[in-house]
Amino acid sequence: MDVGELLQQVKAGQIEVDEAADLLKNLPYEDLGYAKLDFHRKLRTGFGETVFCQGKPDAYLVDIYQRIYERDGEVLGTRATPEQYELVKTRIPQIVYDPISRILKVEQEKKDQTGLVVVCTGGTADIPVAEEASQTAEYFGCRVERIYDVGVAGIHRLLSKRERLTKANCIVAVAGMEGALGTVVAGLVECPVIAVPTSVGYGASFHGLSALLTMINSCANGISVVNIDNGYGAAFVATQINRLAVK
Repeated sequence: MDVGELLQQVKAGQIEVDEAADLLKNLPYEDLGYAKLDFHRKLRTGFGETVFCQGKPDAYLVDIYQRIYERDGEVLGTRATPEQYELVKTRIPQIVYDPISRILKVEQEKKDQTGLVVVCTGGTADIPVAEEASQTAEYFGCRVERIYDVGVAGIHRLLSKRERLTKANCIVAVAGMEGALGTVVAGLVECPVIAVPTSVGYGASFHGLSALLTMINSCANGISVVNIDNGYGAAFVATQINRLAVK
């Protein structure tokens, strides 16, 4: 429950003042001992806390999911495994898992999706990172269009989608190998481009380092770059840009 909703319930007489005061005590965070859940984050930043599932002990992960779900009615997690999905499902039967993006979530129904974020990839091997970006942006309320497998090795594929690209408030360009897609896209559009290097490629790609350096050294303007395989981080920034554009 956020502060606005809580105050409305106090005003309507649905919650007593003393009860509201107790709930407000948890606003900075809820201390579980091993974790401090930041329920105040959405009020401060406009985004609720996301669970990074990778490496979390099973008992911690399940409790964290349950507490966030009970409090917010939805929860988003990234880098989850099928085993973690089965584990969380024992507590939250409606949890949904996508093995491509590795997103594990429960989402409120009929969520409004506004503006437009376009997510494109160089190849199909980049889709897992792109889906992490696409599904995260959708969870945060963006309308997302996907344009996959339009890398520079067959640049006519990208150019045929130019009209769709020009309608975006923000574009996320996901690519491995040499990572040139972001530069090409940024040279075609006037909106911001967020480049995401992926760890796709042969030995000299150095697990995405080559693409990262290409994107950082882009000669095109209007590009920002996130870390290797960080679809979530790209979606977060894209959502901020999209929200500003919608306003």
